[in-house]
Amino acid sequence: MFEEIVLLVLAWVIAVGLALAGVLAILIWQKNRTRKVMYLRLFIQLVALIGVFYLFTIAAWLLLVLALIFVITLFTGRLFCGWVCPFGFYMDIVSLLREKLKVRYRALPERLNRALHRLRYVFAAIVFALPFLVGAPEHGPLATINLLFFRGAYRPLNIFLGPLEPLVVPWKGALFNLNFVDWSLSYPYTRDLTFYINIPLVSSIIVYLFIALTLTGVFFFRRFWCRFCPTGISLAALNRFNAFKWAPVLHLHKVEEKCTKCGICKRVCPLQVTDVYEQRGGDIKTSMCMTCLRCVEMCPYEGCLKVQLAKKTVFESRNWLEPSIIE
Repeated sequence: MFEEIVLLVLAWVIAVGLALAGVLAILIWQKNRTRKVMYLRLFIQLVALIGVFYLFTIAAWLLLVLALIFVITLFTGRLFCGWVCPFGFYMDIVSLLREKLKVRYRALPERLNRALHRLRYVFAAIVFALPFLVGAPEHGPLATINLLFFRGAYRPLNIFLGPLEPLVVPWKGALFNLNFVDWSLSYPYTRDLTFYINIPLVSSIIVYLFIALTLTGVFFFRRFWCRFCPTGISLAALNRFNAFKWAPVLHLHKVEEKCTKCGICKRVCPLQVTDVYEQRGGDIKTSMCMTCLRCVEMCPYEGCLKVQLAKKTVFESRNWLEPSIIE
């Protein structure tokens, strides 16, 4: 038992070391100031995907995973959506493919975009209410077990963890079984669709139609699903209330005097967040932002946009229009 624990700890130390080495390699290798953070984010998303796959191989308490996501959003906004979420990673890969094919992305009308963002909270409220609508939850030890693993009446809560579904899962019975290993190909939300639509042919049609529609939507509209994903509800929106203003510790900050209203921040935002452009200055407190830092990376004015953690600046915009002395 002791040897197994030592090996497990050693494996984690090696994994963390390799991840940090990868981050350092990207920072040194990528000289383009307008792409460095993007590649860094993609690498961290890939590492997170590997971690999520490992999570799916063990009997994890799903309630703990969901609680951790919501606690993170309380303090850092939608950082999870921008830097960790596997479904977000898949969408970013599709966007890169679109760029390689030289296909221009499209923008949703602003009113529709904001309406979709508000729809996240409606979807989240419905999912939270489903366990009580489909049937009264059990009582006693069984109820606790079902809640921890999202079984029984609590099964609908699995929808919140839909974006975490890896494309390859370590069990059979997903979209397509891989014969040479005990794994299957999968896709976010498809297990929930097949579970609730328990008619084989109908569920298959709906699942593949869902995959086709989401991939098509993501191809033409950046991070399309993120605009109304129920898991993407930002508890950082609570900072609108005085009692919760202490909670968010990660902020995007704008220095009004350095902004020329060039509009680059508005054009490069994957979620079409306009608050960074429209707000005169100070902390940007919109719950739509997923802190991907694309606006900070692309802003051509030194120190105009800053990412602050507990009021300490950790990254700020730089004048990438002029060649760096170091680079």
